[in-house]
Amino acid sequence: MSISICNLNLSLQYLLLMITSLLLKVDSRTHPGDIRVLKDLKHGLHPESIAPGSCLSSWDFSVDPCDHIFSDRFTCGFRCDWVASGFFRVTEITLDSVGYSGSLSSTTWNLPYLQTLDVADNSFYGSIPDSLSNLTRLRRLSLSMNLLSGEMPVSLVSLAHLEELYLDNNSLHGPIPSSFNSLVSLKRLEIQENNLSGEFPDLGALKDLNYLDASDNQISGEVPSTLPLSLVELSMRNNNLRGNLPVYVGDLEFLQVLDLSHNNLSGPILSVLFDHPSLQQLTLSHNNFTFLQVPGTVGLTSKLIAFDSSYNDLRGILPGFLCSMPKLSALSLENNKFTGMIPTRYALKVAVPGSNSSSLERLLLGGNYLFGPIPTALMGLKPGSANVSLVDNCLYRCPDTFFFCQGGDQKSLVDCKKRFQPVMPWIRTPN
Repeated sequence: MSISICNLNLSLQYLLLMITSLLLKVDSRTHPGDIRVLKDLKHGLHPESIAPGSCLSSWDFSVDPCDHIFSDRFTCGFRCDWVASGFFRVTEITLDSVGYSGSLSSTTWNLPYLQTLDVADNSFYGSIPDSLSNLTRLRRLSLSMNLLSGEMPVSLVSLAHLEELYLDNNSLHGPIPSSFNSLVSLKRLEIQENNLSGEFPDLGALKDLNYLDASDNQISGEVPSTLPLSLVELSMRNNNLRGNLPVYVGDLEFLQVLDLSHNNLSGPILSVLFDHPSLQQLTLSHNNFTFLQVPGTVGLTSKLIAFDSSYNDLRGILPGFLCSMPKLSALSLENNKFTGMIPTRYALKVAVPGSNSSSLERLLLGGNYLFGPIPTALMGLKPGSANVSLVDNCLYRCPDTFFFCQGGDQKSLVDCKKRFQPVMPWIRTPN
């Protein structure tokens, strides 16, 4: 009996100790250095940009921030966590998108426990401060949709734990630092819609990078041949890329989305893209490609759902293998130089798809030099059943009574004869 009472006393003492410890934690205050950074951040903003009801309008430093988080004194904008040092530390800053205006250089960013910094969709201006390199535990940095300028700071490479970096929709210029290849934890990189220039650096060491968007910049040179094999989505549209597609792109076995539209790429559209084991969306419009390579499987194993190669310099007859792709539902070949008649297989994939094949919900063939009659299978289509366009070709008849002939006339007889007269002297006037 005495042993049981002794054990009970020990258990009560341990329970009392735990309760006391928890109470001490609740009463603990925010680290003074963290308070200083929060103060500097607020005081560095233009007062008129701090709207009533916004997160920062509630920050009242007459009380302790972490002790009063989610109260009417500190309603939102940051998060605190208890650490072994005896203080609450700021681990997240996520500001609301209300148009805060000011410089990010107003503070030293000495927040050693911060894991997330998100000030996106505001009006912060000036350069990205080197002091952000103090955030050594940072995993997510989002500065998107602000007014930031200057170059991408090399100092960011010290953020060894960074997994997500969003610098898009600013006015950053200059080259992408080659030292970014040291951000080995990076999984997502968004730098689109800036004024970045120069050739794209080697990022092959980023073994976990699965999303890369560098669109709408001034990046030059060729498509990089040392991309991370882990990529799932890659977009470099609207840049100044030139040359041929690298065969290496076929080695990106996890790639599902590839957008290289609006560049100056040329040569063939590689067959590896049609044999790819995971690629679902391929956008190569507004380039200078001249022909499509036929894949060895004739498209039967393709995973492509959408393919857009409009506004190129593609020639010859319409490739038959595109209709063999079982999952293809959107095909745009507009504004090229394709000739010949529209294959019946194209029409059937729109109107009468096979049991093991997706139907073409979008078939855009306008702006080519296709001739002959409209395939019979298309004539029974009702408006709204599919998005089909055959305008601006050399078809024998394409009256407005068919919805896919609306929105533009057929080419003139003169334009059609210029292309066909040497081999097609019998071409008739298109209507």
